[in-house]
Amino acid sequence: MKTEHDPAGPGVVVAVVGPTATGKSDLALDLAERLSVPGAPAEIVNADAYQLYRGMDVGTAKVPVAERRGVRHHLLDVLDPAEDASVARYQTEARRVLDEIAARGARAVVVGGSGLYVRALLDDMRFPGTDPAVRAALEARAEEQGPRALHDELLRRDPAAAASIGPANTRRLVRALEVMELTGEPFTANLPRQVYVRPTVQIGLDCDRAVLDARVAGRVERMWEQGLVAEVRRVEAHGMGRTAQRAVGYAEVLAALHGETTQDAAREAVTANTRRLARKQMGWFGRDPRVGWLDAQSPTRVEDALALVAAADERTAAQGTDGHDPATVPGTAVGPDEADSSAPVRRSLGS
Repeated sequence: MKTEHDPAGPGVVVAVVGPTATGKSDLALDLAERLSVPGAPAEIVNADAYQLYRGMDVGTAKVPVAERRGVRHHLLDVLDPAEDASVARYQTEARRVLDEIAARGARAVVVGGSGLYVRALLDDMRFPGTDPAVRAALEARAEEQGPRALHDELLRRDPAAAASIGPANTRRLVRALEVMELTGEPFTANLPRQVYVRPTVQIGLDCDRAVLDARVAGRVERMWEQGLVAEVRRVEAHGMGRTAQRAVGYAEVLAALHGETTQDAAREAVTANTRRLARKQMGWFGRDPRVGWLDAQSPTRVEDALALVAAADERTAAQGTDGHDPATVPGTAVGPDEADSSAPVRRSLGS
């Protein structure tokens, strides 16, 4: 196992997850420092969809370069705001980064609150492509014969998928049959599973709801003080795609800049929407039984996190894993929509 005292091997991937405003970025930096060894400093990999964007700094609570403690960060500032983010593209790039970090013998610390991005990086999740001709033919058939005909075919070819998709849900039925046509496999074979593609330990941060609500309010106030409105105005002037425009903080400020609401109302909306986001994130990560949860306010959270990492390293070494996590929750699908690379990005207001 590799800890701060033992340089043997890079160890498991460490993923710091959980709701926004719980201090994930700070914990990731603490762990990166403690898990570094001479010649192989730990490196951080971003898994926040909106921190991928250049210039979107204040509103995403991106850690400033001067505060990164010399720790190398990956997948920050890699997209122009005019570009639409793609989970499939992120998966390809982020897995390449993990391979490169492992080749250097270094520890990777993943951090982010975008649940789908975290799962795409860590879990057995595939993103089948699309074929406009195949999709058009299926849509025409649904129009002519009704969605029930598509559901009947899906029931014959993949009963498990048919059981999870209603007979009136044309969009999902078309997507399921399209994937089967393109891959030659049942649609369920392409659904995400809670199976790590490499040894991993997930560490979740959470805190009392009242405390989290107060932390969110404080963060939004600081963002206004740090120039969020000016940042949004500047980013919009250079062009913003649909993905960037959806981000909490940016969508509300854009509405104010366009005269659709006041800045005071926008600030209140950012606070309310961020609190709502935090609850959704807790629901997303809370459904994953592999996450080891820590109190974000605990003074021993760093030591507790290191203990989780050490236990995962020992378990992996003892079981001689070939790269897949031996302690997985197999066969758990998050749903047909989320197997599609065009699935909407979850909003995020940083860590």
